[in-house]
Amino acid sequence: MTVTSRYLGAWEGFWRDAPEEPGSVIWDAEPALGAERHLTLFRPHLADPALPVIDLGCGNGTQTRFLAERFPVVLGVDLSTAALDLARRGDPAGRAEFTRLDATDTEAVRELHHRLGDANVYVRGVIHQSEPADRPGVVEAIRILLGARGRAFVFELAEAAKGVLAELVRGPAGPPPKLRPVFSHGLAPAGVADTAFPELFHAAGLDVLATGELPLATTESGPDGARIELPAHWLVAGPRGSAPS
Repeated sequence: MTVTSRYLGAWEGFWRDAPEEPGSVIWDAEPALGAERHLTLFRPHLADPALPVIDLGCGNGTQTRFLAERFPVVLGVDLSTAALDLARRGDPAGRAEFTRLDATDTEAVRELHHRLGDANVYVRGVIHQSEPADRPGVVEAIRILLGARGRAFVFELAEAAKGVLAELVRGPAGPPPKLRPVFSHGLAPAGVADTAFPELFHAAGLDVLATGELPLATTESGPDGARIELPAHWLVAGPRGSAPS
């Protein structure tokens, strides 16, 4: 199974139209408000920090570059070639590697695991943006990439984020400027029920090792000038049997 052409086209269009300036995309906050916070939660659960790190759904590579400064091998993968073009241009020193991957293409995922071996996987905002039928496939990809030794940190919008976004859309001026491209390209954020989030990992045969709540800091401001933050939650997952007994 692979993603639909409509879904692929939506993401190619979004990233093709995205400006290259840092912070132009609504979820593209600086790593101090993203991967750096996540790494403090993730690092205590790593069974082997020397494993390669895969940034699954890396987009324009902002968080990938941060991870590449802290781990020996970091690979950013994304469905969109337009996103990967941005990521490579943003990393002229070549600190990270970037390659295209459809996470629902099981054969391609297995080939990547065969090339890299077991990996630690970082996922930020991919599952809630995936079409419902594709979500189990994305989690299965995570399971394959982890192998026997890897761990995954998964950060996703919570169900309550949908209400916050709806309020922003209904504001007097309409959606904030950086939110408009999300809807104009047909993307649908905050689409996973809170109870379904960990169940996707249990169903894939993974252990959920830790969970918590942490807001998603956006690059957009509200009418009062304050940074908009969206309700979000995270989990750390590992292969079945990795949870403490």
